[in-house]
Amino acid sequence: MALMPKRVKYRKHMRGKNKGNASRRNYVAFGEFGLQALEPHWITGRQIEAGRVAATHFLKREGKVYIRVFPDHSYTSKPLEVRMGKGKAEVEGWVAVVKPGTMLYEIGGVEETVAKEALLRVAHKMPVKCRFVTRRHSLG
Repeated sequence: MALMPKRVKYRKHMRGKNKGNASRRNYVAFGEFGLQALEPHWITGRQIEAGRVAATHFLKREGKVYIRVFPDHSYTSKPLEVRMGKGKAEVEGWVAVVKPGTMLYEIGGVEETVAKEALLRVAHKMPVKCRFVTRRHSLG
């Protein structure tokens, strides 16, 4: 079953603009290594789930995979051969709005080479260009 929220305050959202860089969720917070988006895009629940399956299958239950995005934005579409007007269409699916710099996935508990290969497989499933990043350790 695809990812979607249990309950929302408003069923239908406006499309909105996806300008600028991510100001939050843009650093490795939970694991040691992460996959960071480099382009703005909508990522569907099916794409997120495909990435999770690819990572867990490669890791063979070693380490931990953290998913940092959730599809909480609905999008609508009219059926084929329907005339203009007659109100807004029904909800078609759910997407996560991703800006450049957003952390998509994180992995902890494995070596860097293993994490890099696992996140490379996840990146192939994503509709955006991604890069591999590591946690920044503070000295204080």
